[in-house]
Amino acid sequence: MTVINLLVSEKSQRLDLYLSSELQDLSRSRLQQLIEQGHVLLNDQVCTSKKINMKVGDRICVEIPSVQPLKLVAEDIPLDILYEDDQLLILNKQAGLVVHPAPGHPDGTLVNALLAHCPNLPGIGGVQRPGIVHRLDKDTTGAIAIAKTDIAYQHLQAQLQAKTAKREYLGVVYGVPKTESGIINLPIGRHPHDRKKMAIVPTEQGGRTAITHWQIRERLSNYTLIHFQLETGRTHQIRVHSAKIGHPIVGDSIYGAGRSVGVNLPGQALHAWQLKLQHPISGDWIEVTASPPQTFTTLLEVLRRRNQR
Repeated sequence: MTVINLLVSEKSQRLDLYLSSELQDLSRSRLQQLIEQGHVLLNDQVCTSKKINMKVGDRICVEIPSVQPLKLVAEDIPLDILYEDDQLLILNKQAGLVVHPAPGHPDGTLVNALLAHCPNLPGIGGVQRPGIVHRLDKDTTGAIAIAKTDIAYQHLQAQLQAKTAKREYLGVVYGVPKTESGIINLPIGRHPHDRKKMAIVPTEQGGRTAITHWQIRERLSNYTLIHFQLETGRTHQIRVHSAKIGHPIVGDSIYGAGRSVGVNLPGQALHAWQLKLQHPISGDWIEVTASPPQTFTTLLEVLRRRNQR
């Protein structure tokens, strides 16, 4: 069991809203469930009301029961391997593949495929997400690194935190930015009303620093192919930042809803194109390029033909 102690330092706010802003790794529904089940103490007394207002100086204790490990099963799912040795594995992930099991996606995930490919993977970096150092959204394609040993896991995580590992993406957006390149530096946090979405959230309200560098690769009439480079790795970062500046990713049903490009896409036109990292043992730099899927190249071909009319 994990125990988290908090001290309220701001003006009155509902208990569940306060916990949502402080504990962003937990969904609001999960926090409400913990409250209802008696796992939240307010000033040393069990509190089962999510609507009670907090006062400055209130002490909150949240008890998070240990998660029961998912029964992970190895599944023979094809993998597009870009690099592999005894320490790490780099894949070109296909669209529609969820990275790790979660409610609603108990199997058929990348982790299930990895367990079939790497029998010694269980336990590396945690039982629930063995080997997973960073993730890609279900419908985002491209390069993703997997740790095959504890040493590799710790080393790769440190690289991501220190921003020495480089992750570069290609994305097709609606519209044409006014400048050739730019930097988006806007904090991202859980959407205040829709827990399945992320949003631009001020840091004082729980948002975390998020920085995206971008540069135009090709203008395609009312669309643009953009090269993105992540300085940080927040959930849905490129998608949220792109939408915020008025150029959402083509095919993004969450942050670009209501727009159509007339091309059948499995999801957002966003591809993790290049990944550069340091080998955890040799120290050598490894750089891989993941070829975009056929749907991505078809979209570009269609837009180029339209642009020539």
